[in-house]
Amino acid sequence: MIQLSFKNRIALNYIITTGLLIVVVFSVIYSIVKHTVYSHIDEKIKVEIENHLEEIKEVDGKVILIDEEEWKEREHNTVDVNPVFVEFLDVNKKIIEKAPNLKTETLVFNDSVKDFELFDTIMGDHAIRQIQVPLHLKGKKIGYVIVAMSLADSKMVLNNLFDIMCLSFLGILLLLFFIARFFAGRSIKPINAIINTSKIITKDNLKTRIPLPKTRDELYTLSKTINNLLNRIEDAIEREKQFTSDASHELRTPLTVIKGTLEVLIRKPRDNKEYEEKINYCIKEVDHLNMLVDQLLLMARFENQSKNIKTESVYLNAVILDVLQLNLEKINTKRIKIKFDTKEDYYIQSDNFLVITILRNIISNAIKYTNTDGEVKISFAKQNDKIICKISDNGIGIAKQDLESIFNPFFRSNSTDHPEIKGNGLGLSIVKRITELLHIKFKIESEIEVGTTVVLSFDENMKTVL
Repeated sequence: MIQLSFKNRIALNYIITTGLLIVVVFSVIYSIVKHTVYSHIDEKIKVEIENHLEEIKEVDGKVILIDEEEWKEREHNTVDVNPVFVEFLDVNKKIIEKAPNLKTETLVFNDSVKDFELFDTIMGDHAIRQIQVPLHLKGKKIGYVIVAMSLADSKMVLNNLFDIMCLSFLGILLLLFFIARFFAGRSIKPINAIINTSKIITKDNLKTRIPLPKTRDELYTLSKTINNLLNRIEDAIEREKQFTSDASHELRTPLTVIKGTLEVLIRKPRDNKEYEEKINYCIKEVDHLNMLVDQLLLMARFENQSKNIKTESVYLNAVILDVLQLNLEKINTKRIKIKFDTKEDYYIQSDNFLVITILRNIISNAIKYTNTDGEVKISFAKQNDKIICKISDNGIGIAKQDLESIFNPFFRSNSTDHPEIKGNGLGLSIVKRITELLHIKFKIESEIEVGTTVVLSFDENMKTVL
């Protein structure tokens, strides 16, 4: 099957629609002309019938149909544009009299046609329009009169009209096709611009954009939509490149430390204590590396398997206690005071693992960035059908200009001012992504040297955003 171009398909659809409309219009015109021609012939035949019925008379007991002198005076025996043929029959349907213009031809009575009904028939080689009417004289049926007119001229006019319409139809369609093809080509010119621009856009060249048409039509909307899509793709690729670069850097750092430490160990013999110290240091770096890999895999899971969310009843009070137990060593080391006192049990329908991940990251950050002898407060409250969780600390805080950047992977606020605090900047990125998946409202407020407060708003019934 031949595949037509988009431009030719538009033109073809246009001429098919227009062709159907022209067929309807031409059919109506032809029908009107045919009806007019036949109406004129029928009217003339009916007039002739009335005239001949009035001419029948009885003289001296003899029925006179028409005088011979009158035949001669009539137009039937002259050359006429559309002559009228008349024929009289007796009751047995035998010819009594006929018009001189019939010459050797005769009109045939059709028994299957009703009286006074007009119909088309054939006389010799000619098409005629005929009517047959019974003759009555003094209430007695004396025969029939047949009146007919030639359809030759009318058929010629109608056939010529039909031929002209067919030729005109083909010519109009051909002309319309080229006109429609021309304007279709102009109409889809912006599409060609989109195609040509799209061909030069690659992963290494995402700066090019499709020129917007001057008219704000569907093609303008399409071009703008594609440009917006390209903007999002470019941003996503840039973020991916940055993430890959940062991830490789973060992975390389502990590996370099481990390699350097081991190289120092093998340069010369050392005592057991020094070996133990360096090995323990390497183990901590391996733990740090494992944690980093786990977090990277967790982020990849959210990006690629966002539909694998298991909804179950989550007991928030128990989750908080479990997270605090995991961080107990750090809490005791820094002598941090934890204030978590709730007199009510709080449950939500959500993914237990993901909720634990959120609270573990936030509470771990609060403990990590709180100074020695500091304080972390955790509280729950109900507002309508929502459960509000607040986690506050009086630690080092976050600069206001960094509050929007802290959700970017590997970003750490004021990391150079506090080199003693270790981290990789992935925790809040993971929290942000999970809260979006679970439709949890997440807000963070902070001030340098005052502390940070994180507010989580849980729906009792989870509504995931996939």
